[in-house]
Amino acid sequence: MIAIRPAHARGKADFGWLQSLHSFSFGRYYDPAHMGFSDLRVINDDRVAPRAGFDTHGHRDMEIISYVLDGAIRHRDSAGNEAVLRAGEFQVMSAGRGILHSEFNASNEAPLHFLQIWIEPRETGGAPAYRQKDFGLQPGLTLVASPDGADGSLAIRQDARLYQLLLAPGAALDFAQASGRRSYVHLIRGSLQLADVQLAPGDGARVSELPAYTLRNTGSEPLQALLFDLA
Repeated sequence: MIAIRPAHARGKADFGWLQSLHSFSFGRYYDPAHMGFSDLRVINDDRVAPRAGFDTHGHRDMEIISYVLDGAIRHRDSAGNEAVLRAGEFQVMSAGRGILHSEFNASNEAPLHFLQIWIEPRETGGAPAYRQKDFGLQPGLTLVASPDGADGSLAIRQDARLYQLLLAPGAALDFAQASGRRSYVHLIRGSLQLADVQLAPGDGARVSELPAYTLRNTGSEPLQALLFDLA
């Protein structure tokens, strides 16, 4: 079964300095039909004005993944981590028993565009942890996050895997979904045919009870998406 979450149906937040689109319930946006999918809890499509950002605030018991699409994030946290996350880089912050952090647009002139993703951990507590990596632009599926850090991926504390999907125009690949698992596909750029369903940028797709499906770039431009393999 494939259920589409259209881009235009996402929740919206406008704080002036921040424009955000919520695939699932978040902040002031609440929809009981869209509270998450399996352990995937948040996908926020955030655009931050120059010199603006999220002041120091706390998190706990959440695997927080940031993926920069355009611009750069300046990150600081209470564990002593300070870093700049640039376009193309992924960051994982395991909040564990609690951490304070801030995220700001690192530019005084250019806007920042990034995806903020939350995955609920399999266990609460534990020491906070921080990791970041650029996985390049390898065509096909690239494993970005996994429970065991396989193939150089970033380790997360959940039985979930996040893949970066890049397809040239006309290219396609098959994804085999293990028995009892589900997947969620979020299209960032391009035109994607998932099995017999067409997706546009910003659309999401919940895939369940489907042992395998084909992902095909049906547009004239490169395609970029995220694929979550979930329990």
